[in-house]
Amino acid sequence: MAEPPAESKPLLGRARSDSGGGDCPQALPTCRSVQVGPAATARWDLCIDQAVVFIEDAMQYRSISHRMDSGSMWLYRWYYSNACQRALNFTIFLILALAFIETPSSFTRTADVRYRSLRWEPPCGLTEAVEGLCLLVFMADVTVKCYLVGRAQFQKNVWLLAYITVLAVSVVDWTVSLGLLCQEPLRVRRLLRPFFLLQNSSMMKKTLKCIRWSLPEMASVGLLLLIHLCLFTVLGVLLFTVGQEDEQQRKERLTYFRDLLEAFTSLLVLLTTANNPDVMMPAYSKNRAYAIFFIVFTLIGSLFLMNLLTAIIYNQFRGYLMKSLQTSLFRRRLGIRAAYEVLCSMTGVGVMPQDFLQVLQKAQLGSSHKQAIMQKVRSFDETLLSADEFQKVFREVDRGVIIEHPPRPWYPSPFLQSAQFLVGHHYFDYLGNLIALGNLVSICVFLVLDEDVEPRDRDDFVLEVLNCAFVLYYLLELLLKVFALGLQGYLSYPSNLFDGLLTSVLLVLEVATLAVYRFPHRGWKPEARGLLSMWDMTRLVNMLIVLRFLRIIPSMKGALRSRVLWRPMASGFRWALEWRQSICGRAGGRGGQHHPGPHSELAGIWWHPGGINLFRGTIVAPGNSSLALTNGSVHCGSFEQLEYWANNFDDFAAALITLWNVMVVNNWQVFLDAYRRYAGRWSQIYFVSWWLVSSVIWVNLFLALLLENFLHRWDPRSHEQPLSGTHVSAELMFRDILEEPKEEELMERLRHHPHVRLCR
Repeated sequence: MAEPPAESKPLLGRARSDSGGGDCPQALPTCRSVQVGPAATARWDLCIDQAVVFIEDAMQYRSISHRMDSGSMWLYRWYYSNACQRALNFTIFLILALAFIETPSSFTRTADVRYRSLRWEPPCGLTEAVEGLCLLVFMADVTVKCYLVGRAQFQKNVWLLAYITVLAVSVVDWTVSLGLLCQEPLRVRRLLRPFFLLQNSSMMKKTLKCIRWSLPEMASVGLLLLIHLCLFTVLGVLLFTVGQEDEQQRKERLTYFRDLLEAFTSLLVLLTTANNPDVMMPAYSKNRAYAIFFIVFTLIGSLFLMNLLTAIIYNQFRGYLMKSLQTSLFRRRLGIRAAYEVLCSMTGVGVMPQDFLQVLQKAQLGSSHKQAIMQKVRSFDETLLSADEFQKVFREVDRGVIIEHPPRPWYPSPFLQSAQFLVGHHYFDYLGNLIALGNLVSICVFLVLDEDVEPRDRDDFVLEVLNCAFVLYYLLELLLKVFALGLQGYLSYPSNLFDGLLTSVLLVLEVATLAVYRFPHRGWKPEARGLLSMWDMTRLVNMLIVLRFLRIIPSMKGALRSRVLWRPMASGFRWALEWRQSICGRAGGRGGQHHPGPHSELAGIWWHPGGINLFRGTIVAPGNSSLALTNGSVHCGSFEQLEYWANNFDDFAAALITLWNVMVVNNWQVFLDAYRRYAGRWSQIYFVSWWLVSSVIWVNLFLALLLENFLHRWDPRSHEQPLSGTHVSAELMFRDILEEPKEEELMERLRHHPHVRLCR
C-alpha cells in the first residue's frame, strides 16, 4: 500500500508508552516505526534531511515554521543556496540600478545645468525588458516563499501580502508603460522598487519596527521641539519688527524674520546650527543683547531637545536590540532542539554520534565551525548524546574562532632559517612602516616646495628617483615576506593582500613610466605621450603610495589595544554586521543575508524618485528663466552665488548627491531658499521631511549602534574580551545579559509546529 505523504507523518514523534494523553497514536508511524525494508531507508534519509535543514536554520537564525516534506526541503535548501541568493541579490541590485539608466538617464559628464551635455536616453523597451525579467524573478521568489510557509502562515504574513500587492501594481504599471510607448508622465513602480530591497532584508524590517516602537516617545519630544520653534518664531517676529527700524534691524527682519513662515524656517535651520552665526549677526551688530535670544534658543533646542531625542532613540534601540538578540538565541536553540528530536527518534533515547556526524557532513556550515563541532562530536565515541549535550556541542559556534594561518615553509640552511626569522619578526613590519612613512613625508615635502609652481613647470627628477627607490624596496619587502611566510601564508593576511596589490600596481606604473618617458634626469619635463602625461602618472603613483600607507593601521591596533579605544572602533562595524546577521531569521525570509547599510540608503532610494517627479527641470541655467538671478543681482551665500547648479533633481545620480548634501545639513538653508524661489514654499516640506528621516532618525540609529558597542566594551562588568584574531558572535558578546530558553518553551513551540507534529 502506498505510503501517505511525508508531511502528514509525525516525523518528530517518538513511540511512547500509553501513559499521557499527548503520546503518538500507534497507527501513526514514526522515524523508527519501520525498521527494515525500503520504507525504513527512505524514512531514515528523510529524518537525516530534516535534521540538516533544522541545523542550517539554527545557524542562520531562520524560523523553522516551513514545510518539511522531502520535496519542500529540497526546494527550501535550493532557495537558500549561495547561487540562488546571489541571483536574487543581483536582481534587486539590477532593478534599483535601472534608475540610473531610465529616462532621465544619468549618463552625462556633469550634473551642472550650465555645462551639461545632451543626455543619452535608452530606447523604449530596453529598460522595460530588463525590468520585466526582474519582475518575473520576484514572482518566482514570492511564489516559493508562499509555498514554503504554507497557506496558514501566508495569510498571517503581512510582508508577503504586501509583496504580492507591490508586484501586482508594478506589473500593471509596467504594462501601461509599454502600452503608452514609454511616454507616461509618472511611473508609480519607481516609487515601489525600494520595497523589493526592504522585504528581502529582515534587518531593515526589524529596524522599521524599532522606529515604530519609538514613535510615541519621539513624537513627544518632537511636539516639544515644535512648541519651542513656534514660540521663538513669534518672539522673533515681534522682537525684530519695531516701529522705527534702523538699518541693522531692517536687514534682520527682511532677511530672516520677514514673516512667520520665513522666521520658522530660519530658526529650524538654526536648530541644526547650519546658519549660525549668520542669522544673528545683523541684530547682534546693533545691540549685544540680541544675542541672548539666539543663545537661549540654541541651548534649549539644539543642546537639550535634540540630544534628548538621541537619548530616546538610543534607549529604544538598546531594548529592541536585546529583544532581537534574545529572539535570535531562541531561534538557534529551537532549531537545534528540533534537529535533536528528529535524530533522537531514530533511537528513542538519544543521538548516536555517527548519525550526528552524517548530518553535519550534509549541512552547509562554515568550514571552521563545522570542523570544531565535528571534533567535539567525535570525542563522545559511541556514547549517546542527551539533549543538553547536543545543545552544548553547538556552543562551539558561539565561541570565538581563531583564524589559523598556514604553516611557514621549512628551510634546511641555518642562514635561510635566520633570514626567515628576521623577516617574519614584527620588527620587520615596523621597518616597512617607517620606510612607508618616509615615502609619504618626501611626497609632502615636494608638494609644499612646489605649491606655487605650475605642474608643467615642475622638475620631478628627485621625486621620481625617490619613488623608484621606494617602489623597489616595496617589491623587495613583498618577496621577502613570501619567502618567510610562503605564498599561502602571505595571502592569508588581509593586510598583505592590500599591500601586495598596491605594490604590484605601483611596480607596473613605474615600469610604464620608464618605458614611455625614459629614465629621469635634471630638467626632466617630457611631453605628454599616450593616455597620461608625465605629471598625471606621477600624481597617480603618489596617490597609490599615500593609500599604501594605510598598512600602518594593523600595527597601530596593537599599540591602542590597551587604551580601550581601538576595540570599539575596530569591532563596531563588524558587530553591526554580526547583529544584522543574528536578527535576520524569519519565516519565509532570507535569514543571515547581509544587505547594504546604513539604513538612510533605503530612505534615500524612496525619496529620490519623489524628488525627480517633483523638481525635475526646476533648476535652470542662468538666463534661461526669469527666476534665475543674474550675476549682478545675486547676494552673498545664495544658491547662485555659491554656484550650486549641480545640486538638482534632473536625474537619479544628481538627486542622490543633492539629498546627501541636505542630509549633512551644512548650508542646507541654501537649498531651502533656492527651491522655495524656483518651485514654491511647499518644497520646504519635502526637504524638512528628508532631514527628519535621514539626519534625525537614521543617523541617530547608527549613532546608537556605535554607542552600544562602546559602552559594552567599556563596561568593567562585561565578560572578558576575546583574543586578537578571534571572531565573536553577538550572542557571546552579550552572554551575561541574554537568558537561555527554557526546556518547556522549546518543546511547546515544537508541539505547535504548523507542518510537523511532535508527539510526547
